[in-house]
Amino acid sequence: MSGGTLAALFGLVVVAALLGWLKWKRPVWYWLGYGWIATLVRLLWSYRAVMEACGLTEQPSRSRVWIAAALNRTPDREVPKLRGAKLTRSGLMLRLKILPGQEVLDFDAATERLRHSWRMHGVHVRALRPGYLEVRLIAYDVLRRVQMPREAPPELLRVPVALRADGAAHIRNFRASPHELVIGATESGKSVYLRGLIKGLAPQRVALVRIDCKWGVELAPFARRLSALAYTPEDAGALLDALVEEMTGRYELIRASQHLDPDTPLESITSDVWGLPEDIRPVPLVLIVDEVAELFLIASKADEKRRDHMVTQLVRLAQLGRAAAMYLEICGQRFGSELGTGATALRAQLSGRVSHRVNDEASAKMALGDISLRAVGAATSIAAERPGTAVIGLVTGGWARIRSPFVSLDEAAAVCAKHEGVTPDIPALAAFRPHHTAPAAIPAPAKQPV
Repeated sequence: MSGGTLAALFGLVVVAALLGWLKWKRPVWYWLGYGWIATLVRLLWSYRAVMEACGLTEQPSRSRVWIAAALNRTPDREVPKLRGAKLTRSGLMLRLKILPGQEVLDFDAATERLRHSWRMHGVHVRALRPGYLEVRLIAYDVLRRVQMPREAPPELLRVPVALRADGAAHIRNFRASPHELVIGATESGKSVYLRGLIKGLAPQRVALVRIDCKWGVELAPFARRLSALAYTPEDAGALLDALVEEMTGRYELIRASQHLDPDTPLESITSDVWGLPEDIRPVPLVLIVDEVAELFLIASKADEKRRDHMVTQLVRLAQLGRAAAMYLEICGQRFGSELGTGATALRAQLSGRVSHRVNDEASAKMALGDISLRAVGAATSIAAERPGTAVIGLVTGGWARIRSPFVSLDEAAAVCAKHEGVTPDIPALAAFRPHHTAPAAIPAPAKQPV
C-alpha cells in the first residue's frame, strides 16, 4: 500500500473520529456542519417509499387513473406534497400539503415509524392551516443537555421555564393558563422548576405569595422578594382569608369602574382588572403552594373544620381569581380525591398540568389522565437520572415532554435579593410580609477539660 493511500485512510479515520466526537459532545455543531446534509439527502431519496410504508398515501385521483389507463400504465398512489424544508438548530421543519381525506392524527400516529425511517431522535406534528401541517424532525436529544433558546424580550406574567422535546421553549403564561398543578416525587426536579419560575417572576412587578408547610425551609432564601409568606397550616388559613378579602376588593373595584350609565363609552367597560386604567389597576399576584397535601392533612377531628375552610378558600381563589389577576401554582408529590373534601373541585380548576417523575401510575393519572393516556405513560417512564424532566399538558391541546434548566438555590435567591425593591406592598397582606433579620450568631462550643 502506497504512502498516499495510507495518508488518505488516516485522514478518513481522523474525520470520522472528529464527527463522532462532535455528534456526542457538540451535537449542535455536528448537526449544523454535517448532519443536516445527510438527513436531507436521505429524506428526499426515500420520501415516497417512507410515505407508502407508513400508510400515508391515498388512491390516485380519477383524472390520473384515466391518464394511466390511456397510456396502459398502473397509476402510482398519491403522496403528501413536500412544500418546503427549513433548517433549525435542532433539526428540520417540513411543510406538507396533505391529501384529501387525511388529517393530522394520521401523521401523529405514524411519528414513531417516521422517526425510525429517517433515523431521527424525534418527530412532532402540528397543524398550520386547513390542508397544511408542520412536521418537525429533531436530530438529537435536546433534553440531554438543556440549552434554552435565546431569550425574547421579557413580558409580564410570561416566563420561559423549560425546554420542550421539539426544541422550543416552554413558556409559563399566566394570562393564558391562570392556574397550574405541578406534581413530582422527591428528587424529581419539581423544586428546580419552581426556582426557575420564581427567578423569572422576580424582576417583574408581580406580587409573590408563598405557602410552604415545610416550615419555610424551601422559601426562606426568597423571602426578600415575597409579599407574603406562611409556613404553618394555621398561618396558611389566615393568609388564604386575606387573599380572598383582597380578591373581593378587586372585584368591587372592577364593578365601581364600570359606571353603568348611558354616557359610558362601551370600550371602557371591563370585566377584569386588565381593562382598568393603569393608575388604578391592582398588581398581579401569584400564589405558590408547596406540598399542598399538608393543607389537607388532619391530626384530629378538631382539625377537620380548619381543613375544610382552607380548601374552600383555595377553591374560591381558583374559580374567581383569574379576573382579579390572582393566579395559583399548586405543587405536591400527590394530588387526588383521597386527600379529602374539595380536592377534586380544586384540581378541576387547575388548567395547567405538569407531571415530573412519579412513583405510581395513579399519580400521573391525577395530572394527565384527562389529557391523554399516552401522556400518562410518558410520565411514568421518566428516568430517575433525568431530574427536571416532566410531561405537560399544552394550552393548545395535546402534551409534550420538557426539561427544566438547572437553577441553584443561591442563584434564585440572588435574583430575588437583587429585585427586592420591586416587591409590591399590598396592605391586606402586610401582616404576612416576611421580616428580614440578621442571623443570630452561633456560639462556639465550650472547650472540654482535658
